[in-house]
Amino acid sequence: MTLHPRPRSRSLATRLAVAAASGAVAVTTLAAAPVLASDGGNEHPRAYKGKVTAKSGLLLRDRPLRGSRVVRHEPYGKVVHIHCKTRGGDVHGNNHWYLLTDGTWAWGSAHYITTVGKVPHWC
Repeated sequence: MTLHPRPRSRSLATRLAVAAASGAVAVTTLAAAPVLASDGGNEHPRAYKGKVTAKSGLLLRDRPLRGSRVVRHEPYGKVVHIHCKTRGGDVHGNNHWYLLTDGTWAWGSAHYITTVGKVPHWC
């Protein structure tokens, strides 16, 4: 008898964000769930960070597309929390976007965010 590992389920926030990114659902803001879990002072192994590299700051959007609605702005040098990455609209030859969880959930182009530590997993 061969046992197969149980498929890993995605969180509701991730499923909604991916659905919104694909245009299946019109979701603009989700309740922000904590990304970091307290583990005796250690960060959760799936907590990812990035630093905004756009000199004029970075516009964050409701979908991973350059023309989608702007939800908020993060300044140059700000360290942001990344939930996951996906493919979206092309920004200067880079079609990867990060789902950020600081305050409201919003998408930022990976072209303007340098990861700090581990590279985020796919949504």
